[in-house]
Amino acid sequence: MKRIVDNYIIKEIVLSFFVVIFVLTFVLLMGKILQVMDLMINRGIAFVDIARMMLYLSPGLLVFTIPISLLISVLIGVGRLSGDNEWTIFRMSGLSLFQLSAPIFLVASAAFLLTLLTTVYLVPYGNLASRSLLFEIARSKASIGIREKVFIGDFKDITLYANRVPASGDFLEGVFISDNRLGKTLSTTIARRAYLISDPDKKTIILRLENGSHHTVSTSLDDYRKADFVFYDIKLEIDPQVAGLQQTRKSSREMTVTELRSMQKEPSLREEEKRDFSFDLHEKLAIPFSCLIFAFLGVPLGMRSHRSVRARGFTIGAILVLLYYLLRIFGEAMVETGRLSPATGAWLPSIVFGGAGLFLFFLSAMEIPFHRLFHLFKHYVFRPGRP
Repeated sequence: MKRIVDNYIIKEIVLSFFVVIFVLTFVLLMGKILQVMDLMINRGIAFVDIARMMLYLSPGLLVFTIPISLLISVLIGVGRLSGDNEWTIFRMSGLSLFQLSAPIFLVASAAFLLTLLTTVYLVPYGNLASRSLLFEIARSKASIGIREKVFIGDFKDITLYANRVPASGDFLEGVFISDNRLGKTLSTTIARRAYLISDPDKKTIILRLENGSHHTVSTSLDDYRKADFVFYDIKLEIDPQVAGLQQTRKSSREMTVTELRSMQKEPSLREEEKRDFSFDLHEKLAIPFSCLIFAFLGVPLGMRSHRSVRARGFTIGAILVLLYYLLRIFGEAMVETGRLSPATGAWLPSIVFGGAGLFLFFLSAMEIPFHRLFHLFKHYVFRPGRP
């Protein structure tokens, strides 16, 4: 009988889990729809590249949607069983809360391992792969998008014009460049020939000019300078979706656990940077651990009979998740200012919510109602005659 009950509870939780994670992930992806449409229509990016980009970014969303979906599914599943009195029947048949919660913690353990796999391996790989894909898109746009006798404004603060582009696209001839990167100073560069050079390691695109001149003039038109050159390099940036490609090293979000540990021992890093790397390292483990904490919270909070089980589950789940991530943001801010250690800041939400979850769970296991605990606290702390 115990095995039948376990399978029944697992089915109840898992079905809700997949529905909720699909809805949450879809809602989060909807926020990128306008940006995707702009890339496809105005930037001419292929749909295949857009699909690859969304695939690479999805692990970063799953890190948040998996724990949230688990909490909501536990609240809905246990709430539905309690609302139909099935949970009460299971308890009256001799099954303790620990026995009934075993299948729920089994699902939570699977969610923990899946989230751990995502944070440790999939998120760094996805972030690094998305940046590499953005660089490939930028490089192809820079080489394919340049057409002869057409002013190109796809580059940040630079307008490019080429009088002739051969069919091979290996070089440009009769190049004219209007450079607005200097702000108030007007800058114009003219060259006989130019080549596009890309550096995959540094994620940079260089336009190398040959045999030309560089002209600058102030806005008041009273200062003019001219400089002739044989070779002159201009760094190109595709604006605005591929910002950040010019990073010379991996960011902390693109590093694995081993790389983060090695970066902490780097002597050239400032103390603030070491704290950031240490916080990201602990966060990779703290976020998956939230799956187990949410399971402890979901079981006692879901054991309340209510007509609108799904609405109540979503409401309580949203409030708990909001409080959890507000506490996470608070811990991160304290770490950045040096008031908390990276380990304490990263694990602060887990400590607070884990303690509350264990307390409520064992309170429910001993069948002590919450209001009964409040009355006992009021009686012993605020009893009449107490000074």
